[in-house]
Amino acid sequence: MILETIADKYLWFLVAILVVNLYQRKFAPRSYKKRSATLIIASLAMVWQIFIVIILSRGWPHWLAVPALFLAMAVGIPFRHRVLLFRTKCVRCDAKLNYTAIINYDDNLCDTCWAEDHPQEAVVEVAELEPVVAPASARTVDEIDWDSWEPTETAVLCYLFDGDNVLLIDKKTGLGKGLVNAPGGHIEEDETASEAAMREIAEETGISVTKVEHKGVLEFQFTDGLAMRGHVFFAYEHSGELGETDEARPFWCPVSDLPYDKMWEDDRLWFPLALEGRRFTGRFIFEGEKMLSSTLIEDLDEEA
Repeated sequence: MILETIADKYLWFLVAILVVNLYQRKFAPRSYKKRSATLIIASLAMVWQIFIVIILSRGWPHWLAVPALFLAMAVGIPFRHRVLLFRTKCVRCDAKLNYTAIINYDDNLCDTCWAEDHPQEAVVEVAELEPVVAPASARTVDEIDWDSWEPTETAVLCYLFDGDNVLLIDKKTGLGKGLVNAPGGHIEEDETASEAAMREIAEETGISVTKVEHKGVLEFQFTDGLAMRGHVFFAYEHSGELGETDEARPFWCPVSDLPYDKMWEDDRLWFPLALEGRRFTGRFIFEGEKMLSSTLIEDLDEEA
């Protein structure tokens, strides 16, 4: 009788798992691993369901469902590290996690601990709103409602310091080709901004860094419709050998002799603040590589 009930109700269990999986998608990229975990759980449950159907159709003893359950669990052993991700308490401060964090957040951190690690990403998510169309017609920063403005792309810049020198690149491809910049690029779906900064500097220069510090946020509206938010990071320790790549030619430059005339126009506005350890938010209107308007807000309430 019990097996018949399980067989009859399995479809509803599968639907519930899929609903949870769809719910987790709202929290990407923080839910990437747990989204995979729910699908694996659904697959293992399906394996057990197949055993139950075979037992019922053949008229075998119902107690065989128990070893069948263990067999289904054995199938999942190779995936145990991808399934056993759910925690009820913060792995750092041991605070009780809410339902959202338990089901969705791969890092199993409470909101407070996560915000400490990711100040640049601790933003308020507004549910069920259509994306705001980037105001490409704006020619001054005052024409844009930055509170509702949303980027079409999110990227990072990572400045590596070695004594009085900073690592820069001659950019060979993509946006800003031909200009001097810091190593950087887009944030991928399954990584944080700091992880993207460390990955990009390795890909573009061959240099590895294991720790970065967030310094500020840059928000760019281009007249061609591109809307980009960039996170600025500094790093002070590195390993590996410098090497040219298809994307960039890296070089060390004295901090006192930065080639601003070869860099994006906004760099000369905010980079001195970053060097002084002052956090900032910069907003800019660009037409191609020409800056039309700018504003710089110093974040006085935050420590660098």
